[in-house]
Amino acid sequence: MNLYTINAGLFKLDGGAMFGVVPKSIWQKLNPPDENNLCTWAMRCLLIEDDGKLILIDNGMGTKQDTKFMSHYYLHGDDTLDRSLAKHGFCADDITDVFLTHLHFDHCGGSIIREGEKLKPAFKNAVYWSNKSHWNWAILPNDREKASFLKENILPIQESGQLQFIPMEDGVYFSSNMVVRFAHGHTDAMMIPQISYKNKTLLYMADLLPSTMHIPIPYVMAYDMFPLQTLTEKKIFLQEAVSNEYILFFEHDPEIECCTLQQTEKGARLAKTFKLSEL
Repeated sequence: MNLYTINAGLFKLDGGAMFGVVPKSIWQKLNPPDENNLCTWAMRCLLIEDDGKLILIDNGMGTKQDTKFMSHYYLHGDDTLDRSLAKHGFCADDITDVFLTHLHFDHCGGSIIREGEKLKPAFKNAVYWSNKSHWNWAILPNDREKASFLKENILPIQESGQLQFIPMEDGVYFSSNMVVRFAHGHTDAMMIPQISYKNKTLLYMADLLPSTMHIPIPYVMAYDMFPLQTLTEKKIFLQEAVSNEYILFFEHDPEIECCTLQQTEKGARLAKTFKLSEL
């Protein structure tokens, strides 16, 4: 079994939205904003080589959106999904499974590419995995969340015939070394992969814990649909991570890929930080 970090580029989001009720006087020290109050975030995906499969967890926002869309999010940096795959000796056609934690544009936009007027799967040989609850939530979005669920990212997956659903059972096995857990605070039925690797447990935190800066319990994004549910879920996952020495893998932290946690008088806090390749 091998794990590879796949960087799909950097983008910007409003700092206030990313830190919710936390005052700017505090969060700006963690991730300094630009003159438009925008902070830089990563789109860090994970590639798993296991059981004869090549599983890609999330795939960034892609590049098919128009200039107006891109002007809001400032996709930048030297990394792209294809370039990052190639760095490890792979290409899009090698991917057997695309595991989508949820269907917000910055997690699934790379699923679909544009060829002329046509939209088609970027991974032609892969099965795309979601779950029925979240899929239905995404294709009939609420008014608050609809800007994150773009039909051009989602519907072509189903139209391709490559979509399958994971059972809604917390702890269901996706492969022999990966089980699926669910979180419902950020969006309905977001999936959290829990991976056994080198006698350790790694959690791909998706948007339950988008960065190390969000480890303190009150640091919850304004994007979350059910922030009190997020608080409850964070407490559960953080306590587990401390007690069992889990490794947390961060999708959006601009600097830190992985960490372990320690218990302090202020709650769970960073212990060690490192790159996945250092395990």
